[in-house]
Amino acid sequence: MAIAYREWREGDDLALLEIWGGPETVQAGQFRGTLAPSGNAPWRRCIVAEDVVDGVAIPVAAGVVHEATLHPERLWAYIEVDRQHRRAGVGSTLLTMLRHEAQRAPSGVARLRCKVEPGTPGAAFAEAAGLAPIQRSRLVVVEPGVLKLPVFGDGSESAASDQVEDLATGSVELSDVVGRYYTAVHGWDSPGELGIGTVQRLFLDELSGAHGAIVLRAPKASAFGQGVPASRKGRLEAFAISYAELAPAEGEGAAQAKSGQPTDVFLGHDPQLGPEQAQAAVRDLLALIAYQYPVLLEVDDSMTALRAVVEPLLESGKAHVQGAETLVVSD
Repeated sequence: MAIAYREWREGDDLALLEIWGGPETVQAGQFRGTLAPSGNAPWRRCIVAEDVVDGVAIPVAAGVVHEATLHPERLWAYIEVDRQHRRAGVGSTLLTMLRHEAQRAPSGVARLRCKVEPGTPGAAFAEAAGLAPIQRSRLVVVEPGVLKLPVFGDGSESAASDQVEDLATGSVELSDVVGRYYTAVHGWDSPGELGIGTVQRLFLDELSGAHGAIVLRAPKASAFGQGVPASRKGRLEAFAISYAELAPAEGEGAAQAKSGQPTDVFLGHDPQLGPEQAQAAVRDLLALIAYQYPVLLEVDDSMTALRAVVEPLLESGKAHVQGAETLVVSD
């Protein structure tokens, strides 16, 4: 086996797909899309390993390292090697070459990170290379009606409407809380500066797939102190952004809901809330959005309040993990 290394060229993706076949993990399916010609805008270096047989070079492995606008303190890296060429040093050589390229990244960032599925060859390779887990993520399906509906104020419809609101995804108030929450739960890998426009582009505009948002507010407050009727909206305590209709009335969406297909929801809270307040706000809003239909939540271990609500549901069988866990590993 004679292995040669070179930069990625157009057409390598098709050649490698013939050798690799389908992706072994969800992460592999996602990161194969980052294999592309090297460039500087954005900065990316991609290397291909070829097995030269009788003078014919056949691509069998590839690796890429690239900068990211979101979470800029590390570089993303991905390596995939054909099953027949594993445990022969090809992946290790690619990693050494990518580390060398990373030292010359214009951002000055050289630490690597990648996503792996526990118990897979990729996870074993990452561990052997000295990459350790910095976060665990799970997709959790919460079954409908498993949480008792909250009672707001005096239990009237008016009291409930004061605290539960359908909010436009273009809301600056919503964007502010979403940005601060995302930053707070990603202290392990800072997303960098998140302006309102960036938050809307990533999580709230049409291109993000967002369909709508429901928010939970604190009870109304008086602008003039105690004894004066409350008229000012309470502060936004928790939010649920739906990436499909939560309760579609007709058409394809309704058929999806009736089939039990869960709705993808980004659920979070104002990071300024105390632990008990945050947990209560998340629980109440989850009870509302999962009252009739199942919802799908991405739960990182750093999402303390959401984990506190979801873990008992997992233990009691009222929620379940969909697919395998994802580990983010890094230097």
